[in-house]
Amino acid sequence: MAKSSGKSGGVKGIGLLTIIFGIIFVVAGAVTWGAVTTNLNAEQITVSDDAKAFQGQIVDTPWEAWVQADVINHHALEASGGLTYAELPQDDPKRDTVMTASFLRASLFTSVVAFGVALLVVGIGVVLLFIGFALRKTGSRLAGIDGEAAALTHPYPAPDPVVAAPVAAPVAAAAAAPAAPPVAPPPAPPAPEPVAAEPVVEKPVVEKPVVDEPVATKPAADEPVAEAPAATPLDAPADDAPASDASPRTSHRAPTDEPPSSHSI
Repeated sequence: MAKSSGKSGGVKGIGLLTIIFGIIFVVAGAVTWGAVTTNLNAEQITVSDDAKAFQGQIVDTPWEAWVQADVINHHALEASGGLTYAELPQDDPKRDTVMTASFLRASLFTSVVAFGVALLVVGIGVVLLFIGFALRKTGSRLAGIDGEAAALTHPYPAPDPVVAAPVAAPVAAAAAAPAAPPVAPPPAPPAPEPVAAEPVVEKPVVEKPVVDEPVATKPAADEPVAEAPAATPLDAPADDAPASDASPRTSHRAPTDEPPSSHSI
């Protein structure tokens, strides 16, 4: 599994590098083409009217430079009688004309070669871009195949191992954490004022005397009253002595609020 993943990653990496090189080649070829075009345009070379194509146009492309070089060669051969620079004698005045024509033709052909090199570099860059994208796509397919194979081999992935978090030392934790400002305790509520307890005065218990009330008896009506014997003169009471009341005396008292005592008769 790890080996397959490494292969797909390597293919993707190579594809990315290929794409980067392709971009560099395309940019370099375009810059070269532009530089050659600018230099040719600065020379203001015009294609001859008797050329096969591009008559009267400014030479700033490879095909215009090629046509103009061919026209210069045709004019040089007409002037020298069909002889080249090497075939002319050294004291022939036409030799300088043929030599100048040869230099112009060489410069135009050099520009044609430069255009060709720039176009070749751009083409190589485009090819590298295609190759890079193809490699990237291939790497993605390999990764997909690896994923499918892994799914078939291991339908249930293994759980990730649980790594215990490191326990920081208490001293380090205390040094890292800023000390909290001391919190002042809330003020205690005021103590309630002591309430003076009223003295308990014990009232003396006054005990009332228990008076035995006599029970009044009612004389029987049916009993005969015995007559007292006649008193003798010696025993006769004095005239001034009060007569005794035969009926008993009853005591009349004001009723009290207290209930009758258990000691009453």
